[in-house]
Amino acid sequence: MRTILTDANLQYFKSQYHKPFTILNSMQLDQEFTLIRDTTATIIPAGEDHVIPAGTVVSISQALGGAVTVRTAEGLYRIPSKDWDALGAELAAYLSKQASSANANVTATENAEVFSEARVWDALKQCFDPEIPLNIVDLGLIYDLRISNADGEGLHEVSVQMTLTAQGCGMGPVIAGDAKQQIEAIPSVKSAEVSIVWEPPWNPHMISESGRQKLGLE
Repeated sequence: MRTILTDANLQYFKSQYHKPFTILNSMQLDQEFTLIRDTTATIIPAGEDHVIPAGTVVSISQALGGAVTVRTAEGLYRIPSKDWDALGAELAAYLSKQASSANANVTATENAEVFSEARVWDALKQCFDPEIPLNIVDLGLIYDLRISNADGEGLHEVSVQMTLTAQGCGMGPVIAGDAKQQIEAIPSVKSAEVSIVWEPPWNPHMISESGRQKLGLE
């Protein structure tokens, strides 16, 4: 039987994916880790910076798109790759290896193709919602994508309009920043502008078929 998509369903999935999980590899993530130094992280969903003190016990909720979502006794936080060393040398090395592998796959694809709109969509698929293990394209957050004609140097300007799963979510600038960084990493892109819009309001029916399958909705 097909699950009906509602906002309540979305909140349920968020609560489920906040539970620790295991990546099938040498490193087990379904365990607790202790921060070895004070760490500046982003509060989810407020989007504000917060220093998590050394000695805090955390569990990994999500490790996708070059960032890690951790749960502490106080709530959820997003730790960027530059601060993964706070999670310990072994885990930091593992996360860096996984991120490098993902980036290598994207780079290989880019090198094999000429510039196209598809490459920009692929770049956006490297950005993930910090609460749900789904990229922002499959989540249905991208409303508009425009690419300028190449200039005299063969470079393009890219403009993106995207939304969030909830109005007022403080993570908007963080996610938009991720998208901008991923797009501007494409060699043929001169610059990228990513703006947040609220019309039409997002709803779970905007999740792609692939995304629904990943969330067990199909």
